[in-house]
Amino acid sequence: MTSLDHLRDTILAMPIAATLQLRFVQLAPGHVEIEMPILPSLCFRQGQLQATAIFAIADFAAVAAAATLLPSGGSNATIDGTVKLFAPARGTHLRAIGRVVDQGRQLSVCAAEVYAIDGEERTHCATLLATARNHLPSTLGPAPA
Repeated sequence: MTSLDHLRDTILAMPIAATLQLRFVQLAPGHVEIEMPILPSLCFRQGQLQATAIFAIADFAAVAAAATLLPSGGSNATIDGTVKLFAPARGTHLRAIGRVVDQGRQLSVCAAEVYAIDGEERTHCATLLATARNHLPSTLGPAPA
């Protein structure tokens, strides 16, 4: 199993990822694309997704993009994020495209663009900018006994 496969499997094993029915479309170093259906249970109006679900898919895409650049055994977690919503999220599903803005040793800045998909129509509905705290594997070896 590659580290990218491990990352995908780790994310999809999270209960919230299952609730959102996330699906990876693309996964490459520094780039992640994730989709999720627009479910009635996540809408505040008929067919219009609630902002929390939009933030969630954007966060998963952005922070996962940063995680793809970590060394084997590394992980990360969101410590800050801002989402700007500028169009209703209506359609059949969302696609979030995550990328890395700046990869540091301790912190990574990452972003995601979120699109609502309805047939051939694609509406850019949100942008997220986030910071992830990186947890790198120890290079010092095992602790002394």
